[in-house]
Amino acid sequence: MMAQSVECATRPAASPFVNVADFLSDVARNFPDKPAIIVQRPLSSRPSDSAQHAHSAWRSRRTISFGELNAEVDRFARGLTEYGIERGMRTIVMVKPGIAFFVLTFALFKLGAVPVLIDPGMGRKKLIHCLEEIEAEAFVGIPLAHIARIMFAKSFRTVRKCVTVGPRLFWVGANLKRVRSESAAPFTTVDVHATDLAAILFTSGSTGPAKGVAYEHGMFAAQVRYLASYFKCGERDIDVATFPLFALFDVALGMTAVIPDMNPSMPGHVDPSRIVAAIHENNATQIFGSPALLARVVAHCEKNEVKLPTLRRVLTAGAPIPPSLLARLRSKVGDDANIFTPYGATESLPVASIESREVISETATQTQQGAGICVGRALPGMELRIISISDDPIDDWSDCSELQAGEIGEICVRGPVVTKTYFRKPAATKLAKITDGDTIWHRMGDVGYLDDSGRLWFCGRKAHRLQTESGTLFTIPCEAVFNTHPMVRRSALVGAGDASNQTPILCVETVSDSAVDQSTLTAELLAIGAKNDKTSAIRTILYHPSFPVDVRHNAKINREQLALWAANQLR
Repeated sequence: MMAQSVECATRPAASPFVNVADFLSDVARNFPDKPAIIVQRPLSSRPSDSAQHAHSAWRSRRTISFGELNAEVDRFARGLTEYGIERGMRTIVMVKPGIAFFVLTFALFKLGAVPVLIDPGMGRKKLIHCLEEIEAEAFVGIPLAHIARIMFAKSFRTVRKCVTVGPRLFWVGANLKRVRSESAAPFTTVDVHATDLAAILFTSGSTGPAKGVAYEHGMFAAQVRYLASYFKCGERDIDVATFPLFALFDVALGMTAVIPDMNPSMPGHVDPSRIVAAIHENNATQIFGSPALLARVVAHCEKNEVKLPTLRRVLTAGAPIPPSLLARLRSKVGDDANIFTPYGATESLPVASIESREVISETATQTQQGAGICVGRALPGMELRIISISDDPIDDWSDCSELQAGEIGEICVRGPVVTKTYFRKPAATKLAKITDGDTIWHRMGDVGYLDDSGRLWFCGRKAHRLQTESGTLFTIPCEAVFNTHPMVRRSALVGAGDASNQTPILCVETVSDSAVDQSTLTAELLAIGAKNDKTSAIRTILYHPSFPVDVRHNAKINREQLALWAANQLR
């Protein structure tokens, strides 16, 4: 059964058209004076762990209401149209989180253009390569982004329209302020169908080349409805927005988005006092954050005896979150607060979800014993299936071998938020999608299983499984067994040698920077592993000072890089 519908009053229920910008128009009509975006900067830019700093006054607090935001979106939609940015035009957006980011993105939605959004933290070379593939026709960005565009001009030869957010220096194009229309008349939202391309969002590239995911307007609308009907996000909420892309949903749902003082490309290095300050100063009811960010916030709260009583909802995604961190976080929020760990990917989100109470009381013990991490049940309208693992394309669902409950295989999903293609990546699309009549199954690239009650258990990335002489080893179940040792902060299972017969190696990051007796710890870890059938074959342990992680959430361990490091250590 599909999630409860959250319809836009902007269009009749029977309308064949849907535009994600319609949600903003509705909210602006119903709550014109409610703050839509609050951008904050602290009195001091000096990082601090003191509790006093968490309640410091703000040097800069810029606020825009929903009515004002919608009016600005209309002005810029008209101005961008007059400048020559048209319906269907792929438009690279490289703007820092803030009011301009929201205005520009929704203005592009409203006029029917296709914003292209990408993480700048992936590195210059990867970034340029991704943007070159898009063959964008327009480029909207800060001066530094335009300098990069000029330096790599051949990669952006298709760009015809340039808009600078800030001072325009030696390049052609327009300045954002001059693009803004003088007319205050409402801009008529362009009619688009649910299947029309809305945006191109790039994957993080943490387990392979970054790919542009083609999002349709209907998919965005379905995501908004899931957030409203399943997670109960809505106009009464104030969200501390630590991930800019997710914050776009805040506006569509009528939530106030608080933009904290942080580098969104480095959530694992955030000053937690500033996140806590954003929560306290605004009586925030929600935060969406990666496990790496939440771990820093929880540690800060524990050190300074700080609570987060206003939070009613915490959403965390991007990497598996340890049950122990969920338990620590629960102790800092109110008894009625919900902590969700939705499962999904850029290609399909949300797929499944579970609340922290169920994890702590029911599944955490099994996780520690090597069962994997339970990520919950499929959301209404989403279908989950487990098939035999294959590294080859599968053209039709009839060619799949479905597995029974308890059997580990590839996780596949279909439903209203499942994307259909990677932009101009036919080979990648063929490898990740399976046709089933007039629907598409997405191969998540993950392995796991369904239990007898229909809950999904995540066992790691398909590409990270190890083929050993004693059988196939999966990363998450094995690592969880060793993570029970109090001196282990986290571990990562990698392989060395021939791909068909790998030697399993456990890389360990300890909890403290202080000296560790590695010989003693190794003996203790091997003793723990020997007691479990899943880990008894792991006999090599290496210690790494700080695991490499993904650029988006700073939480996914880069096992490919660790494997190279481990191989060098063993030479």
